[in-house]
Amino acid sequence: MSTLTDSWQDDYILTNGVKLHYVTQGEGKLMLMLHGFPEFWYSWRHQIPEFARDYKVVALDLRGYNDSDKPKDLSAYQITELVNDIKGVIQGLGDERCVLVGHDWGGMIAWYVAYTYPELVDKLIVLNIPHPAKFTQALRSNPQQLLRSWYVFFFQLPLLPELLLQWDDYQLIASSLNDMAIDKSAFSEADLNTYKDAAAKRGAMTAMLNYYRNAFSGLFNQNQWDVLQIPTLMIWGENDTALGKELTYNTKDYVQDFQIRYIPNCSHWVQQEQPQLVNQYMREFLAKDEG
Repeated sequence: MSTLTDSWQDDYILTNGVKLHYVTQGEGKLMLMLHGFPEFWYSWRHQIPEFARDYKVVALDLRGYNDSDKPKDLSAYQITELVNDIKGVIQGLGDERCVLVGHDWGGMIAWYVAYTYPELVDKLIVLNIPHPAKFTQALRSNPQQLLRSWYVFFFQLPLLPELLLQWDDYQLIASSLNDMAIDKSAFSEADLNTYKDAAAKRGAMTAMLNYYRNAFSGLFNQNQWDVLQIPTLMIWGENDTALGKELTYNTKDYVQDFQIRYIPNCSHWVQQEQPQLVNQYMREFLAKDEG
């Protein structure tokens, strides 16, 4: 891919029965980045070189996306499988612990990894994804969030979502990124084509949607959440049309050491739309208690 520099490397890793593609740069402690829907590792293009100065940065293609394996069974996309993918990546890369960074679906997986395998995570950074308990509460009692999440329910249908997302050269993939963005310059035509090309790979579209089709069988049925002991930073673009800002309120009830940084005039695609601020807030959080 033309966006890769000489110091960025493509590689693959076997984990939990699948082969996952990733891009990596830098040396040192592992910083593992998990993307959301409908993206792939490329959503971290502004963060990889920045943090590669101090970390071994690894930006994954989650299972089902881009150049990673795309299992056909719906059950292959249950949250337990996604979490165990990440456990296997951390251990397979030869690291005992990592800084775990996730946006959107990648952020939801990151929350679950932190709860399931806290010994693997030194610090957690989540971008525009609420704590799972807050999201579950909102889907049960917040009519406004239910309206915002209409697509989650639409994606439960067979075949029709795939046909709609593939229509007119995957135009909805591009528009979901560009139309939601406050700063339209955040996505060039080349960027949008890159996302469309990734979604167009054989089996990818159904695999990507299968994350949502498993959500109600495992993601939103947990009622009890302990207080997370891992230091956590949440970064939130305030103009997120898919997830309301109110989902961030009182997250500190679920996290012992919690910080939140809001970014005004910024959409759901926060690390791509405001990369300098995101990188600054991440650095300030990571510098705390170090040295």
